[in-house]
Amino acid sequence: MDDLAKREELSRMIRESDNIVFFGGAGVSTESGIPDFRSQDGLYNQKYKYPPETIISHSFYVRYPEEFFRFYRDRMLYPDAQPNAAHLALAELERQGKLKAVVTQNIDGLHQKAGSKNVFELHGSVLRNYCERCHKFYSLEDIAGMDLVPRCTACGGRIKPDVVLYEESLNQDVIEGAVRAISRADMLIIGGTSLVVYPAAGFIDYYRGHKLVLINKDATGRDGIADLVIHDKIGEVLSAVVKKES
Repeated sequence: MDDLAKREELSRMIRESDNIVFFGGAGVSTESGIPDFRSQDGLYNQKYKYPPETIISHSFYVRYPEEFFRFYRDRMLYPDAQPNAAHLALAELERQGKLKAVVTQNIDGLHQKAGSKNVFELHGSVLRNYCERCHKFYSLEDIAGMDLVPRCTACGGRIKPDVVLYEESLNQDVIEGAVRAISRADMLIIGGTSLVVYPAAGFIDYYRGHKLVLINKDATGRDGIADLVIHDKIGEVLSAVVKKES
């Protein structure tokens, strides 16, 4: 099946579905200028004093907060990033009543910024920050002007980003909501993810339908189980199909 035929098939699947769930990863936001993790230019291939996988672990955060926040502010915060064609297409599908949920591994908040309402953020969000001592909430703008290691203005406690670090557990309510949405979906679109990060990648196993679509620039280990595989930029694919349907 050539690329045009694949897009036609995707269009047909969307047209015949009314309970679509999207499961996405870092590749969804690369078109917004946010680097992914495992590509040639991704975060895991950057040179730092410590490996990035180590820096964004809970134990490293506790032991070396200055080094953690130096990396975090330098490489994980993109306050000027804007939603791209993929985010906007998914928000439009939700407005049409077809897309019921977005399950994302991303922490940038761009799905909500594009207009999506029902978003399950498996790994949290950089837009939310909390004092570890008194639990006071701080926005990304609040901590932007603080010292390298942000401190609570009320009690002096350290402010932690509401992101799930390595060695930390996912939020149980988010897990249950995401699994419920995926298990009820009549179509599951997976995009911009290599499907190697667990437990998140295992969530797609809860899908029981026959319209499993995988859109990613590179091949993944799950291509063989998909009903439709498209190796292309997800923003280009979704925007073309959704524009055609709207």
